[in-house]
Formats: sequence, structure tokens, C-alpha cells
Amino acid sequence: MIDVEHRPPLARRTTTRHARRLAIAGIAVLILLVCGWVPGVIGTAVAAVLPWLGLVLLALVVIALFLARRVIVLLLVPTLLWFLAMAAAFPGLPGSGSAQSELTIASQNVRAHSGSAAASAAELAQSEADVIALTELDGDSLSAASEVLADAYPHSYTVGTVALWSRYPLASAEPLTLGLSWKRALRVEVQSPAGPVAVYVLHAASVRPGQQQDRDTMLHGIAEQVASDAATALVVVGDFNAPSTDPSLAALRAEADWARPTDGTLGFTWPAAFPLVRIDQVFVRGLDVVASSTQRAGNSDHLATMTRVR
Repeated sequence: MIDVEHRPPLARRTTTRHARRLAIAGIAVLILLVCGWVPGVIGTAVAAVLPWLGLVLLALVVIALFLARRVIVLLLVPTLLWFLAMAAAFPGLPGSGSAQSELTIASQNVRAHSGSAAASAAELAQSEADVIALTELDGDSLSAASEVLADAYPHSYTVGTVALWSRYPLASAEPLTLGLSWKRALRVEVQSPAGPVAVYVLHAASVRPGQQQDRDTMLHGIAEQVASDAATALVVVGDFNAPSTDPSLAALRAEADWARPTDGTLGFTWPAAFPLVRIDQVFVRGLDVVASSTQRAGNSDHLATMTRVR
């Protein structure tokens, strides 16, 4: 192999040009990663693409191996930072436990006016979930889902566009505004055979350019509710409209554990046709996650989350 110093001038210039371009790309990724810790629209945008930045870094390292190895050391910095940023969203291992003490909770955004609610409800019921939470329900879809679930899930509670059906009795049901003037969240206590479990269902406000404050207000509100909740066993599910590593979830992460997918994936839920990001979340406190995965149900643009706890 010819040493770099003994290469022809043209080859040295080509290698230097490649190294410069790779270094610039690595620095650009590094800046993006740092911006991922900034609350607000910037942090949300970076969190949405964060998993895919890993592929960009991998490509840069492979290219550097062939064209400019000296740049690899520089690329190690953003690579390490990426691992640190993604650590909170990596998959977990399945748990173990007695089926008698387990509770399975299904949750899905069924997309209003899509006509998907009945099909989603039927398919989620076939999964033998004990509790089914649906969000973004309109009047017709609520009626359709209720008709499908009435026999197997006789206990239910609805608030605005969110609803919950359960095989077991419910207690202490209440609507939540979470700092806004409308009700798109609820809390109930599911009286499971193993003991009461407080279940929150949330449909956070959407994120659009220049319109993020409502979502952040709701996520801060749900974190405050969980922090003040005296329940020993607690689950929070729903459409958070926030990627798994979004800075806006930091307050809730401090109060409850994010349910890591146990199927070896990152649990992406949206869009259903080709999931690119996980915006439907599950948090638990006082419970162990036995299994957590996603599945297609109905014609929604969201995958459903399936979580088994004990």
C-alpha cells in the first residue's frame, strides 16, 4: 500500500477533498444532534429523524474507511453522541411473569372520519387485550367501536375524542383538560384481578409549523398529573404526537418508565403504510413490562401499541 505522503499530488488532493467533505458532513450531523436537546419545534424535528441519523453516520464511516480513514476519529464524536441520544429509545428485553397477574393494554389512534374504528376495535379485541384505548374518535366511529366491543368489554368511559373499554370494572373515571380548554384525555382505575391499575389515555394536540405550544402544554400537564397520582400501578397510553426522544417528554420520563419495545424494533407507529417514527407512546410506573409491540389494525394511519404488564 502506498502511504498517503508518498501518493501522487493528485491522489493526495483527492483524498484531502474527500476528507474535508466527510468532516463537514460529520460536523453537520453533530450540530443536528446537539439541537435535539433544544425544547420546542427544533427538538421535536430532530427527535423525528434521530433514528435515521444513525444510518447517515454509518454511511459516513463506511465511506471514510475507503476514501479518508483519518476522518473516522472525527466521526466517532457524533456517533457516540447519537448512541447517547438514542439510548432512551432502544428496544428492551421481554419480561416474564404469571399470566394470572398480567394486564394487556391495546391503544390506537383510529383516524377520525376514516371509517376504521370498527375494524380496529374488532382486530384489537381478537388480540385478547384486557383494555382497549382508542383516540381521535368522531361520533360515528365511537358508536361503531362501542357496538363491536360492548359484549366482550362491558365497562367503558369516553371523553371527547378518546375512549377506553375494559373487561374489568372501572372506578374513579375522570376527564382531563391538561391545561387546555378542551378534553382529550382521561384517567380511570381498571379493577384488574391483580389489583387496581390507573390508566391514562391521551390524544395530544398536533404539531404544525408555529403551532406546538398546545401539545407541549398537554404533555407537561400529563406529567404533572402522573407526578401527583398516588396510584401504585399506573399506565399512560395514547397518541402523544411526540417522537420517543422528544425533549417535551422529559418531564413524563422523570415520573414514569417508557415502555421499550420488546420485539427487537424501535416500535415505529406512524405512518402505518411505512412507519418512520414512534409517536404513540406507553409509560408505566409500579409495573413490569412483559411485552411491548405494535400491530396493524383497521385502516388507520397509526399502528396500534400492544403492552402486557404485570
